[in-house]
Amino acid sequence: MLTDLPNVLTISRIVAIPIVVTLAAWGSPRTDALACLLFILAGITDYFDGKLARSRHQMSDFGRMFDSIADKLLVGACLMVLAGFARLPYQGLWPAIIILCREILVSGMREYLAERHARLPVTRLAKWKTGFQMTAIGFLLAGDGTGALLGMPWLPVALIGAVLLWISAVLTLITGWDYLTTGLRHVEM
Repeated sequence: MLTDLPNVLTISRIVAIPIVVTLAAWGSPRTDALACLLFILAGITDYFDGKLARSRHQMSDFGRMFDSIADKLLVGACLMVLAGFARLPYQGLWPAIIILCREILVSGMREYLAERHARLPVTRLAKWKTGFQMTAIGFLLAGDGTGALLGMPWLPVALIGAVLLWISAVLTLITGWDYLTTGLRHVEM
């Protein structure tokens, strides 16, 4: 099971976390660019692990469990390193808090509902939220220094990342509310 390509891709996201965090913490234009590139590669593995698991009929309990965990660990670690090194411009700490709280809420609800054999399926809007969120984090990891490194000092990389993070926070609130109301239907009061 741990040698199946989809599971290897999932594990690679977890392995990438300390490397991305270390590169981002270093804070030079080159290490920021590398952190962004590694984060993008990790995001691509998120797309392909599920697709490959389905097409190769390699769906596993390990993959179902760790795919979600790997995503949350990667996003959470990146948001924390960005916050810790004051790299969340334009009040970006607030959307980061919203995103992390929603992730914890949905994870807890999924765990509770699994005990009751109920599911909380991923919605299309939640997939859009994830897309905005991952793109935002990539831009924020890259920072303005990467724009200058690539010969585009005029490109407001951090501003683009902050705007996308705020958009993902709004989508996070909407999808979080949808999941909460759906989940509460299965709770006995």
